[in-house]
Amino acid sequence: MTERLYYTDAYLREFEATVVEKAANGSRIYLDRTAFYPTSGGQPFDTGHLGGVEVVDVIDEGDRIAHVLAQPMTDTHPIGSIDWTRRHDHMQQHTGQHLLSAVMAEQLGCSTTAVHFGRDTSTIDLDIHEITGDQVLQVEERANSIVMENRAVSVSFESAEQATGLRKPSGRSGELRIITIQDLDRSACGGTHVRTTGEVGAILLRKLERVRKGVRVDFLCGARAVRQARKDFSILSHLASELSASTEEIPQLMARLRQELTETVAARRELEAAYDGYRARELYQGSQPNPAGIRRVLVREMAGTLDRLRGLGQAVTSLPKSIFIGTVTNPPTVILAASEDAGIDAGRVL
Repeated sequence: MTERLYYTDAYLREFEATVVEKAANGSRIYLDRTAFYPTSGGQPFDTGHLGGVEVVDVIDEGDRIAHVLAQPMTDTHPIGSIDWTRRHDHMQQHTGQHLLSAVMAEQLGCSTTAVHFGRDTSTIDLDIHEITGDQVLQVEERANSIVMENRAVSVSFESAEQATGLRKPSGRSGELRIITIQDLDRSACGGTHVRTTGEVGAILLRKLERVRKGVRVDFLCGARAVRQARKDFSILSHLASELSASTEEIPQLMARLRQELTETVAARRELEAAYDGYRARELYQGSQPNPAGIRRVLVREMAGTLDRLRGLGQAVTSLPKSIFIGTVTNPPTVILAASEDAGIDAGRVL
């Protein structure tokens, strides 16, 4: 059995341990104790070094934890060092998720059904049909106010039978590890967490997405939120510069440009349809009818798009007793169409 040091001290960055087992190639080892967190509960594994060798994966195997190394290690009493930047980022995201789930339950009356912590962004799945923009702002404001109150975040170990006030029943028996955010939340969880809500840093809610019967919310905490806010502002500043406007004027300006574009596209389509009609009549009249009175119009490698070729074909076959054959090279396409009175089944012919 591996002693999980991160259960009681998520801030432990270095530790000494004893190798109790290793794979034949020496690159997968088991220790008597470890501070490396394995992938579990949606939280990614820790990275770092053991005996100077890079740790590339940490796997939870129930009673023990496997450490996968970049190369074999011979040290039997290695010093382990955690990649603190990665670990602390995970602590911020995970504690922020507890805080957000509690606030959403409090304000929206919904439960968290799934959680995923990604490299760039994290998500919470909620059992709610819809969330409005105003509700997102209210949740974000409430969550950040709790961050600024710097409430204590504590770890305790309680029996499942006596653990009360949990946001979500654990369904486990025996001893539970409980993460408590002062006056807000109590959740059974094996992940790593910060000591106070202030350490979570800024909380930023972003994309909303419908998933199955619920809603998925993207969120970022701490340094991630700051980096994303800076990136967003840089994009807005660039757009404002290109449009010779302030960032505040962009929404109104974009709405006006969108309306102008819609009107321009509609006018262009009308002109294209008129042009197709003129050209179709010219090609139609320039073709010789066969004994049955059918005129065939052939257009090879038209200098235009497939849509333009299709428009011309529709214009030609709107004329009586007509057949249209057109080709374009990019993408290689053949269009065959016939007027209703031509007596030709274009699909069968193709």
